[in-house]
Amino acid sequence: MTAMDLEACDALLSTTRAVRKRLDLARDVPRSVIEECIALSMQAPTGSNSQGWRWVVVEDADRRKALSDLYRRGGEGYLTAAASAQYEQTGDAQTQRVFGSALHLMEHLHEVPLHVIPCIEGRPPADAPPALLSGLFGSIFPAVWSFQLALRARGLGSCLTTLHLVHEAEAAELLGIPDNVMQVALLPVAYTLGTDFKPAERPPPSTITHWDAW
Repeated sequence: MTAMDLEACDALLSTTRAVRKRLDLARDVPRSVIEECIALSMQAPTGSNSQGWRWVVVEDADRRKALSDLYRRGGEGYLTAAASAQYEQTGDAQTQRVFGSALHLMEHLHEVPLHVIPCIEGRPPADAPPALLSGLFGSIFPAVWSFQLALRARGLGSCLTTLHLVHEAEAAELLGIPDNVMQVALLPVAYTLGTDFKPAERPPPSTITHWDAW
């Protein structure tokens, strides 16, 4: 067995960013590329080997506009207030850039060539215990991250967003998603403007790691 190229793997893992401002809004994304990435995502683990992943890929401009409207309704107030509060409390430049790019995405979401909505079969009851929720989301988010890594390796970018889920039922009606299928995110997907992404600043792992006990 050939050893993996650790440098290439580490670069992929450390530079797969949440891309918002650098999405190429003018370049089409071939279906074949998305299908390749979904095929790779299907190698991700799922609880009890349930393989309940489902993907809705939205190309239609009218549906993308409708989803963008739901996203704005779900998140405009939060994003605007949170950006202002973060600046007043910390003045942290990196956090400000994140909120600035989030607001930029909100304004241009309808222009992004594809909206990809990962879903999972099954819907937890309102009083679901943490173990059930963990198992359900743990059966879809590994596939989501694999999908995003596969996009990055092919020169595309994405960003995991959840604000449209405030109006999940309306999105489901728009897209014909069955009641027993739960949306977990919306990924705007496009080729990126340049590929020179860099690792983000993070604290040392020793600041968040506990050995044997908290």
